[in-house]
Amino acid sequence: MANTYTQCYVHLVFSPKNRQALIKKEWKDLLEKYITGIVQNNKHKLIAIYAMPDHIHIFIGYNVNQLIPDLVENIKTSSNAWINHNGFTKCKFEWQRGYGAFTHAHAQIGTVAEYVHNQEAHHQEKTFHNEYLALLKQNNIDFRDQYLFEFF
Repeated sequence: MANTYTQCYVHLVFSPKNRQALIKKEWKDLLEKYITGIVQNNKHKLIAIYAMPDHIHIFIGYNVNQLIPDLVENIKTSSNAWINHNGFTKCKFEWQRGYGAFTHAHAQIGTVAEYVHNQEAHHQEKTFHNEYLALLKQNNIDFRDQYLFEFF
């Protein structure tokens, strides 16, 4: 539509099924590149991505012409197939149902990108469980424990 301008930034967070630490250092960079391709093919701008063994952060300049659930489903379905096809895990790889999607202002791009890129240092002090709960609370998201990721 003419004279329509948007600028949205979204931070996505999700985990392998049962929050298992299945993402190995040997192939995490390949996974990040693969997901970057999915994001870009859907006309979003990848700002930052970082895969930890038990979760992933993806920070994008969001193309409002695609629904967030559709993008996340595309990322999960395609990367599941890619991981399993390449035999990166001994068991069948699956992402857990659900995800977090948090919006940010343009002024926060640097801060959020740095946060995503510094995941290893960040998780020396805080578990993913605690990190995810903090993200939900910081963003004033009402949640029910039974619908959170299946933390052990």
